[in-house]
Formats: sequence, C-alpha cells, structure tokens
Amino acid sequence: MAFRSMKYLLVAAFSLLITSFYNVSIAQDKTGDQTQQTEAAGEKKEGFNPSKLIMEHVMDAHEFHFATIGEHAIAIPLPVLLYSPQRGVSFFSYSRFEEGKVAYEGYKSEEGHIVAVDADGKVDEAVKVYDFSLTRNVMQMLLSLVLLVVLMLNVAKKYKKNAGKAPTGFQNAVEPVITFVRDEVGKPNLGHFYEKYMPYLLTVFFFILINNLVGLIPGTANVTGNIAFTLVLSCISLIVILLSTNGHFWGHIFWPPGVPFLVKLILIPVELLGVILIKPAALAIRLFANMIAGHIVITCFILLIFIFGSMNTVAGWGFSPVSIAFTVFIYMIEILVAFIQAFIFTNLTAVFIGQSLEGEHSDANGGHDDAVII
Repeated sequence: MAFRSMKYLLVAAFSLLITSFYNVSIAQDKTGDQTQQTEAAGEKKEGFNPSKLIMEHVMDAHEFHFATIGEHAIAIPLPVLLYSPQRGVSFFSYSRFEEGKVAYEGYKSEEGHIVAVDADGKVDEAVKVYDFSLTRNVMQMLLSLVLLVVLMLNVAKKYKKNAGKAPTGFQNAVEPVITFVRDEVGKPNLGHFYEKYMPYLLTVFFFILINNLVGLIPGTANVTGNIAFTLVLSCISLIVILLSTNGHFWGHIFWPPGVPFLVKLILIPVELLGVILIKPAALAIRLFANMIAGHIVITCFILLIFIFGSMNTVAGWGFSPVSIAFTVFIYMIEILVAFIQAFIFTNLTAVFIGQSLEGEHSDANGGHDDAVII
C-alpha cells in the first residue's frame, strides 16, 4: 500500500513538472512582443533553460562547478591541453576563458566545447583542434582509482598485520562485501575457477561502486553516467571473456549441435553477434542508463523550485519543501542503486565468463543461464 502511494506521488510530481513546462511556454508566448522589442534594441537576455542546466550537470566539462553567485562562478578549473596541426600544442588553465566569455590563444569555449577562433572571435573552421584535456570525468576517475588503491592496500595491510584476529574498522566493513562477491557472484557462476577471476571481479565491483558513490557528491562528475566510461569497462570485460573461452564454446557458436543446417546459417551470425556485440553492449548500456537516469531525476526535482519560481515567487517557495523531500528520497534510492548496479555489472561479467568456461554446464542446465541473463 505504501509503495502504491509512493507511485501516485511520483506521478503527481512529474505531472506538475510537465504542467510547469507548459505554463512557462505559455508565459513566454504572452511576453513574445516584449522579447522582440528587447532583441530589436540589442538587449538580448537569456531566460531560464531547464534542459540546458540538466545537460550541463550530466555531461563532461573542463571544470568542477559548484555554484554561481551573481555573475561569479565557484568552480575548480582544470588544465586544458590542445593540439592543432596549424597552431601546435597549447597548454593552459580553463579559467583563462572566464566561463566562455573571452578567447585565449586563439581558442574559445562554446557550451563546454573548445573551438578555434580567428582574430574577430568567430569560429575558424579551417583550424582542426584535438582536445586532450583532463576533463572532470577523467580527473574524478583518476581520483577514484587512487582512492580504491589506497583503501584496498590499507585493508590488505591490516589483514597481514592482524592475521587470525577479528577484523576491525574499515576492514570490518569491507570484508562482508568481499565475501558476498565471492559467495554470491564468483562461486555460483565460475565454479572451481572462481579464485582465478576474483581479483578482476572485485576490482570491477569496487571501482564502479566508488565512482557511483563519489558521483553523488554535489559538484562532482557522474562518471558512470558517461557511456564512454561504461563502454571501456564492458570492452575490458569482453577481452577477459574471450580469453576465457575454450574449443567447446566456439564449437557451439560456429556449429550449433542438433540444429538443422538452414537454421545454423541464421543462428551462427546471431550467436557471434551475441558474444562480440550484444553482451558488452548490455553491460555498458545497463550501467550508463541507470546511473544517468537517477541524476536527471534528482536534477529535475531541484529545478522544479526554479520553474515554479519563474512563474510566481510564492509558488516557488511553496513548492520547495515538496521538491526537497522528493530529492532526498530519490537521493537515498540512488545510494542503494550505486551498490546494486556495481553488483549487477560484476555478476553479469561473471555469468558471461562462466558461460565461456563451462559450455557443458550450460547445456546440462538446458539454457538456464541464458534465462537468468534475460
């Protein structure tokens, strides 16, 4: 009953969101004449654009942006490294662009993308620019990697120091997670091969988990909500899967037993695509879609305050408690999702590796493993 009530509240909230967008668009139509007069006078003013703010939040950037007070942005600029065949190498801080207001060394930032400009400040299409900058996704991924290594090395050091003793502190928090991944992911899917793959499975699990949790801190980047990040992780898993295959596995792929010849001609490319393309795509898209969706929902609930405030100040303040309550609720769910998505990615990787190792086991189960994946 409580779950059904919560569904009704979510539906009501999104209905208000849609209505607010409609009202804002109507209000803009009513003030269209004033806008045209303002633009004719050369005073073009940019209005509140929720979709732009949402995309700025979930997309990559050249700085860690925390807040904007008036016209001053509170942000940590990152180093910019550019290469152009026509202009050579350029290295400077992103703060040189002053939030995209000025050009520097023949370059300018337009909506987060660095482009080459001429002496008049116009985009120079003749100049090709290769951006090798350390963006916030890259920096946060490196910081998460350092955090992972430091935490795991400390845990390993405590295991050596307190051998035979009960775990304490952070070691006590991590050990149940490690045993859970071993007993619920490694052993069921990999059998007696599990010890060989546990280092990789644990590394993937904790690396995704740390990036998921760090991404929930305001001002940080949603690294796991970037398709490039999840695609690289899935490609690494694909390499591990392919290196784990045996002759029996490939024999079933290129010549499925007990299948009519004409059906084999259709089934062989389908099975091959399933191994090379569909499985890594499932890993990448599942993690990406779930993590970016949560960030978008949280951002939408926060922006509802400003959407109602743009229509009426009282409405903005009045809806604030409702918006904040839903934001906190979704935020708590996102913490749970951070653990669940790390587990699902690791578990599916173990399932795919297990299928490549134990072809006979899959046949004996009558395709049970495939049913679990679906």
